Amino acid sequence: SSVPQIGFLYCKMLSAESCFDANPNLCLPKTLTLAITNLVLRLWFLEGKALRSDDLLQNLPVGTSATLYFRDLGPQLGWTMVFLAEYIGPLLIYLLFYFRVPYIYNHKYTFTSSSHHVVNLACACHSFHYSKRLFETIFVHRFSNGTMPLRAIVRNCAYYWGFAAWLAYYINHPLYTPPSYGEMQVNYALIIFVLCEAGNFSIHWSLNSIKCEGAKCSRFPNPSKNPFTWLFFFVSCPNYTYEVGAWVGLSIMTQCVPGEQLPSNFVILIYLIYTV
Repeated sequence: SSVPQIGFLYCKMLSAESCFDANPNLCLPKTLTLAITNLVLRLWFLEGKALRSDDLLQNLPVGTSATLYFRDLGPQLGWTMVFLAEYIGPLLIYLLFYFRVPYIYNHKYTFTSSSHHVVNLACACHSFHYSKRLFETIFVHRFSNGTMPLRAIVRNCAYYWGFAAWLAYYINHPLYTPPSYGEMQVNYALIIFVLCEAGNFSIHWSLNSIKCEGAKCSRFPNPSKNPFTWLFFFVSCPNYTYEVGAWVGLSIMTQCVPGEQLPSNFVILIYLIYTV
C-alpha cells in the first residue's frame, strides 16, 4: 500500500511554511527550531484532535497528501521537574514556621521552640511525607514523555506551598494547644499516619513493578502478598486512599483543621471510586 506524502505544513500563528520528508513515523521538519515538547500537531486547524506522539502516518485518516497544523504551547516542564517543584516547597516552608524565623510570629517568639511534644512529632511526620514524595519522584515513579505548561506549574505550586504554610502556621503557633485527649489521641493518630504512609509507598512500588511498553501500560495492577495492596480489590487507585488516610491521621494528631491537601484528595478519591 502507498504511504501518504505530507506536502506543506502551514501555521498562521507563526506565518511560516515547512516541508516534511516522506516518513511514515510523522517526523518533524528539519527546518523547525521549536522544541518538540512545545508543539501540538493537528490534522485540522481548530477542530482537529491533537495527534499523539505514537501516531503513525499510515493510520491517520488522510489520502496521498495531508496538511498538518502545529501550535506552539509555550514553555513546558517534564513531570519529574513538576513533582520536584511541588514537593520541595512544602518541605522547606513548613520548617520556616517550625523554627519560627523572623516576621512570621511576634518578634519575641523568634527562633523559639514549642514545649508541646506533638508539635515536634507533626514536623517529623510532615517532613517525612514530603521527603518520601521526593524520593519516589526520583527513584520510584515512572513518568511519560508528557509535559506541563509553566503557567500550570505556578498554579500547582501555589496550591501545595500555600496549604503547607496554612497548616504550619497554626500547628507551630506560640498559642497552639495540644489535642484534647492527650498522648492517647496523638499515638493512635500516629499509627494511622505511619500505616497509611507505608500503604501509599507500597502502592507506588506496585505500580512501578508493572511491565510497560514505552510510556503505555496495558495491564492493571493486581493485589499481591503485600496486605497494603489488597485495597486494589475495592478501589482503582489505593494510593489516593492512603494519602487521604495519612492526612486524616495528621489532622487528628494535631487536632488542627487545615489538613493540607485533605479536601482535594478526598474529592479525587470519591471521583475514582465512582468512575471505576
